[in-house]
Amino acid sequence: MIVVTGATGGLGGATVEHLLKRVPADRIGVSVRDVAKARSFADRGVRVRQGSYQDPAALRDSFEGADQVLLVSGNDPTADMVGLHRNAIEAAVTAGARRILYTSQHASIPGNPYPPSEVHIATEAILAESGVAWTALRNGAYGTLEQVLGPWQQTAAIAQPEDGPVPYTDRAEVAEATAVILAGDRSFDGPITLTSPTAVTFEDVAKIASDLTGRTIKRVVLDDEQWVADQIAIGVPEQMARLVLTFYQASRAGYFAEASPLLTELLGREPSSVADRLASHITA
Repeated sequence: MIVVTGATGGLGGATVEHLLKRVPADRIGVSVRDVAKARSFADRGVRVRQGSYQDPAALRDSFEGADQVLLVSGNDPTADMVGLHRNAIEAAVTAGARRILYTSQHASIPGNPYPPSEVHIATEAILAESGVAWTALRNGAYGTLEQVLGPWQQTAAIAQPEDGPVPYTDRAEVAEATAVILAGDRSFDGPITLTSPTAVTFEDVAKIASDLTGRTIKRVVLDDEQWVADQIAIGVPEQMARLVLTFYQASRAGYFAEASPLLTELLGREPSSVADRLASHITA
């Protein structure tokens, strides 16, 4: 059995949907905080059990009979995420899982100034010490481009802090590739990187957007502190604004510059490019 956590969230839910196309429903289980939200999976024959990283006993029950467990990483900046991930890993080991897969992050390496990297590095270390086979899916940045670029269609400008090359990746394709790994016969040991094959800068994106729209889309580089102040002014909590700023700082330092061909290999096709994704959301 394959058990997926966080199955009512975006990445976990999409992964289950792709699994349902590849394996019988009775070979899939989900561990969710609220079983009512997973009714659509239960209706299709997926085993649904309540589980939370805060409740190791419930996790052990939800992982019962699992050969593989996909742990979708938490993202609460106020929580002890490393401790919560440890709970989940220990529960999977106790339940007898032979492999644990964990949704890590692209470039989770020492020195990366983006704070979530520290959580993923620590969690990968726990996995390495767990005594069972494990795979860390170091996924590329898969937030929507609208979130990343800001209101460029209205302003004709991508006005963000200084950045660097990033292989912006489609979450749906990450989910599909994850399902391919879970349902397949090929094993991946340790960390693997799943990204779009091409890293781009905001300058590159501005040129792509200009070509697509026939308008001149400018790249405007904002001072870091001015950008934070602007974010606060529109209602973004300062803590969140400064967290996002560290992503830009990491990208400009080159931490996200290296892309991987593995996503293409797993999908069996070329992943969506930034141009593809922008084109699909350009308003008439």
